[in-house]
Amino acid sequence: MEKNVFKYTGLLICIVVVALLLMYILPGITIGGRVLRRVDILADVRPLLQSASEPDSLLPLPPKVKPAFVDTCRSGMTCIEDYSDSTMRGMTPFYRALDELSQKSRLVRIAYFGDSFIEADILTADLREMLQKRYGGCGVGFVTITSMTSSFRPTVRHSFGDWQSHSIMDSVFFDRNKQGISGHYFIPHAGAYVELRGQKNYASRLDTCDHASIFFYNKGEVTLSVSVNRESKHTEMFPVTGELQQMDVKGHIGSVCWTVENADSTLFYGLAMDGTQGIIVDNFSLRGSSGLSLRSVPIWMMREFNEQRPYDLIILQYGLNVATERGRNYDRYSDGIAMAITRLNEAFPQAGILVVSWGVRDYKTEEGDLRTMPGIKNLVRYQQNLAAESGVAFWNMFEAMGGEGSMAKMVHAKPSMANYDYTHINFRGGKYLAGLLYEALIYGKEKYDRRRAYETEP
Repeated sequence: MEKNVFKYTGLLICIVVVALLLMYILPGITIGGRVLRRVDILADVRPLLQSASEPDSLLPLPPKVKPAFVDTCRSGMTCIEDYSDSTMRGMTPFYRALDELSQKSRLVRIAYFGDSFIEADILTADLREMLQKRYGGCGVGFVTITSMTSSFRPTVRHSFGDWQSHSIMDSVFFDRNKQGISGHYFIPHAGAYVELRGQKNYASRLDTCDHASIFFYNKGEVTLSVSVNRESKHTEMFPVTGELQQMDVKGHIGSVCWTVENADSTLFYGLAMDGTQGIIVDNFSLRGSSGLSLRSVPIWMMREFNEQRPYDLIILQYGLNVATERGRNYDRYSDGIAMAITRLNEAFPQAGILVVSWGVRDYKTEEGDLRTMPGIKNLVRYQQNLAAESGVAFWNMFEAMGGEGSMAKMVHAKPSMANYDYTHINFRGGKYLAGLLYEALIYGKEKYDRRRAYETEP
């Protein structure tokens, strides 16, 4: 008889399955202190049971790392390099002031210090107009009592008489302890006067203003008269206060004339035509200056001036009287400007500082070829390192102008944008460079806004 293999095989399988199922209900077996895993042939199809009461023993995940904000610069533009950190000594105070201006009526003041490159309001006139058109404001800002460039400054008609003028660039008879922030002081003779008249031929927003002032320091009584729009005079007497004083007039001012009726031991420094909101750009040009003279302005005078005209941005542009044809070492000059920046930080703690490099200066070789002075490139590098070490902002005008050979291109442009000394720009060149700086300022503000928005994102 043949065995029924399939019958017995099926029976064996059934016995094994039943045994395995019964083993699942047996209690756990411990051998040598170790608990053997329970037999469960249905484990692969049985739903997993999660214990809600069992706490998570894992450490929480660290916070998600937000990528750092990356500054970019638009192609073809020379952007402002801001080397400030938590001190906020670069462009941040200026950008914050612009934000406040958009929210409420206030003044945003810029002081632009430089040498003959910007005298007669070259470059600063157009920068002022561009900023005032965008953010509001009017008036030419600060003007010294007398000026050697008054006859060809197109942004204000400036007349004066019977003043004794003193400048830090004078070789004799200058008392450094008496100077104002511009590096000047002025002593009146009997009947001394000074008049500013707005104009609109060169730039807009200069024919009228809302606020006019004259600044002085007296050790005796002073009597001043002022005539607005050549109408009747208003006279006022000022006692001794031991502080920098100012006389103000407000209204729709097209011209203002100040007359010194009486002045006992009084020093005058300048006058101003401003708006009551928007942008003010003060030009502090000093022919022949290297910028080192800023170290000698008394710190108390700077602080007094800050009380009268608190700046949001101070721009320093020097180099014309520093660079030499093949100059390599500008260590002493750099140290001096660093000291001046420190003093400005102390006197104007709310202001940001922007160092603008010297531009391009060409010279003729013995063969008669035009070349850019190698010493200029060295100076620009020193100025950039100075800004970085001082924790302020820097704008490379040399690069913005086009680098080597660009001054010759400006001289030979049609119409010309620079003089045949291959050093000084004219008003057309000033307008061109003002446009480049204006674009850098506005783009910098846009980057500041993007960074701030990014940092506030979760």
